[in-house]
Amino acid sequence: MLKTISETKNYIHGAYVDDNYEKINIISPVDGSLISTMPMSDADAVDKAVQSAAKAFKSWSAFTLKERVQVFFRFRTLLESHKEELVELVHRENGKTLGEAAAEVDKGIELCEFACSLPQIVRDEVQEVSKGVECRTTHVPMGVVASITPFNFPHMVPLWTIPNALSLGNCMVLKPSEMVPLSAMRIGELLAEAGLPDGVLNIVNGGKEVVEAICDHPEIKAVSFVGSTKVAKIVYKRSTSALKRCAALGGAKNHLIVLEDAHVQMAASNIAASMSGCAGQRCMAASAMVAVGKVDHIIEKLCDEARNIICGENLGSVISEAAKERIERYINDAEAAGAKVLVDGRNTVVQGKEGGFYVAPTVIDFVTPDMAIAKEEVFGPVIAIMRTDSVDEAIAIENSSNYGNAAAVFTQNGGTAKYIIEKVSAGMVGVNVGVPVPREPFSFGGWNDSRFGSHDITGESSIGFWTFLKKTTTKWNPKAKTNWMS
Repeated sequence: MLKTISETKNYIHGAYVDDNYEKINIISPVDGSLISTMPMSDADAVDKAVQSAAKAFKSWSAFTLKERVQVFFRFRTLLESHKEELVELVHRENGKTLGEAAAEVDKGIELCEFACSLPQIVRDEVQEVSKGVECRTTHVPMGVVASITPFNFPHMVPLWTIPNALSLGNCMVLKPSEMVPLSAMRIGELLAEAGLPDGVLNIVNGGKEVVEAICDHPEIKAVSFVGSTKVAKIVYKRSTSALKRCAALGGAKNHLIVLEDAHVQMAASNIAASMSGCAGQRCMAASAMVAVGKVDHIIEKLCDEARNIICGENLGSVISEAAKERIERYINDAEAAGAKVLVDGRNTVVQGKEGGFYVAPTVIDFVTPDMAIAKEEVFGPVIAIMRTDSVDEAIAIENSSNYGNAAAVFTQNGGTAKYIIEKVSAGMVGVNVGVPVPREPFSFGGWNDSRFGSHDITGESSIGFWTFLKKTTTKWNPKAKTNWMS
């Protein structure tokens, strides 16, 4: 078991900083134990981190892309050699099962692998546009950038941004969630061990004041954010008002459209895994199922699958007591409004971990689109089933959502699947896949109220977000025949 870490500190210019800030306790949702304390920093800490990053940028950006990625080759090796420790850290501070935490660390390794491939992907384009006249495009690092990350993936989401942004020549201020600062701290230590120069990555802990300072700081050129839609809108508006580039990823209400001809076992197991994986605390979780026609046989199998997912064994905790209360309130309200709870995960206590925060898988049938549980992001292991008679009605329910992160269809009919793919308003779509997360080099990102800003922060699309594009036109031959282009 991970030993208690007495204090989490800010990490600025390669060193931990002792500042006299108020400390908050970091509680493990697994069992309610104290695992660390953390400073609630202010705008001054952000400014110190920015100045450190700006100082480091002069030398870091002067390296070639191929030279910079060597750090991430070494970092990837360190992630593998420290995997057991990193998995335990994610488990303790977030509540994921060890298997889920291992998958998160593995995804971080994949993200590093993509960053290491950037020299083969990021290439200048050059063309002789007229006799003796050449045009060239070059990707140029922006300078100091910032990344604000959520509690639900304390290891993976920082690695959505750090490897690509830094490999492309930027220096960063990272603000992890105040609920899970330990994984980010360890990432900083391992990057330093991999040879990342001081100041290229700086970590500032805190809450709202730190986020606002990042949005407002005039030397920060770009901000990425992952979290709730409510806060994503605020961060996007505040950052862009300060003339920054911003990509803010928000929440979701992902619909799985299930047809009568769906493969029963594949559909049921995928839906159960999607709604309960990471305790439902992910923006790609299935939280709404739209049953088209006679699919009771699939719902029955889904319930069987849900009952086999046991808290403390193959299902982790939710992040806090407040989260547990919020999730159970959604279930209570839906039941009071006339929905039927088929599998009930309320009031769950895990023996030996009575201080932890657990909600077991919950399946709710006969939900209507007007209920809160059908419209709002629950962020727990709960799926709300709505029933329709036609595919078009199901699509209408999906498209009525303000969100647009992900959608999926379960069917054996390719034509129907293609029709639904074309009609649903979601940035990521799955066919017989409950969690349609793109793998590298494909980028992650939804539509509508699930994402604000241009470009994505992962995959090839991130290159455009983390760099400026410089266009150069040159002419060296004064004897070349001239025309309107030259």
